Amino acid sequence: MEYQKILEDIYEEIQPFAGMGNQADYIPALAKVNPDQYGIALKTVNGESYSHMQADTRFSIQSISKVFALAMGLSLKGEDLWKIVGKEPSGTAFNSLVQLEVEKGKPRNPFINAGAIVIADMLISELDDPDAAFLNFIRELSGDESIDYNMEVAESEREKGYLNAAIVNMLKYHGTIKNDIEDVLMFYFRMCSVEMSCADLAQAFLAFTNCAPFDYAGFRLTSSQIKRLNAVMQTCGFYDEAGEFSYLVGLPGKSGVGGGIVAVYPMRYSVAVWSPRLNPKGNSIMGMKSLELLTSYTQESIF
Repeated sequence: MEYQKILEDIYEEIQPFAGMGNQADYIPALAKVNPDQYGIALKTVNGESYSHMQADTRFSIQSISKVFALAMGLSLKGEDLWKIVGKEPSGTAFNSLVQLEVEKGKPRNPFINAGAIVIADMLISELDDPDAAFLNFIRELSGDESIDYNMEVAESEREKGYLNAAIVNMLKYHGTIKNDIEDVLMFYFRMCSVEMSCADLAQAFLAFTNCAPFDYAGFRLTSSQIKRLNAVMQTCGFYDEAGEFSYLVGLPGKSGVGGGIVAVYPMRYSVAVWSPRLNPKGNSIMGMKSLELLTSYTQESIF
């Protein structure tokens, strides 16, 4: 498969979408990001690497971080994790309070904000130093010790994080979280603030592509757990646009409002794409189109 040529052809074909949408300007630090950037990287399980444009430029991964948190949670708690968070698509906005109230404080899945906040709380309870453990896990997955939090982004999110503050207070009211509200909220924002490039993300997600047991930074996942993590990415990885992504792309994946999207073709490759301009659902416009074209050109998807 001529992946390099395909990535270059995709970039040319998506140019009509280049000016559509806006970056996540409701987060002050992300509002300063140049929205007209683009990068894509693909890494195969055989060790081949392909990239185009700004594939080495780091950006705030935002909700992509929830996959790493879920992996750590599954390692620590196994099937007991699903007692505190569900695994069904939400059908509502990623920061919805309505669904959380109706369902009495149990988040629908780990990839909406409420679900990720619950997992953040669990990691605080289980780990002596959750900040260091989370970073070490990502650094080992990606093979890059320089990956770090961006505290300007984290503090910017806290400054304007009114809805997330409401979510964490509702979770506390229902007894779903155990730790101090501010500690949980800031750990969640730090997780979202992690900066990685498309190349970093593609390398990190190879661990979820191989579907083989792994142990990174002391966090062990079985083949069965990796399979289930991929299933949750497939059904819940794109806010309330997961069905559209499955229909158009046909790969498990996860998006973030920083403009990044990462997806895996099990036993074949992982791919990450970044373009900060988002559609109304919070997903990268050029990123979604790029991955749709990738699976169309290659005729490779899980379906």
